[in-house]
Amino acid sequence: MNFVPGHIYHVYNQGNNREPIFYSRGDYILFLKKIRKAFSGNTDILAWCLMPNHFHVLIRIKEIYELAYIENDRSKKLNPINKNIGSALSSYTQNLNKKMDRTGSLFRKRTKAKSLSLLRAEDNYGINCYLYIHQNPVRAGLVRKLEDWEFSSFRDYAGLRKGNSCNKKLATELFNLPASPSEFYELSYRTIPESVVKSIH
Repeated sequence: MNFVPGHIYHVYNQGNNREPIFYSRGDYILFLKKIRKAFSGNTDILAWCLMPNHFHVLIRIKEIYELAYIENDRSKKLNPINKNIGSALSSYTQNLNKKMDRTGSLFRKRTKAKSLSLLRAEDNYGINCYLYIHQNPVRAGLVRKLEDWEFSSFRDYAGLRKGNSCNKKLATELFNLPASPSEFYELSYRTIPESVVKSIH
């Protein structure tokens, strides 16, 4: 994955063969901690959602972002965000394998990152991806209301929880989110065109 400063990316991965990656509330919490650490420093998290067999994170790359070199081989560049994501998924897999007495990989081999900044501006992919990530649990039939799913950033933005995983101020500026709770709630349920959904994957 190549990351460009100032760009917004939809980062996601799922369990091998769409198998579960979370088995308890503690698993979700542990994974969120690892993901927060992976994206600290070089990015701002704008939204996130953890689902039973996959995850979504919406990030913006900071302008100060720089590539790190692989040890002493300056002919090769290692993307530090890639390295951090890989380390987070590997560490979480080791924890879960030990807990569940399982072996092997947990996630699909490649985590995907789609630059929304390269898509047509008139289709508002940033805000639509933001809404899509929060709508995931409802779209999947896990809950009836967005606020009923604990493992997403929706509750933080809706003022129902004091979470600090996301840069809410930046997301509000980027996506022109309404200040009014009722207007934000209404916006959060807006229908997203399927053509846009396909483009953000």
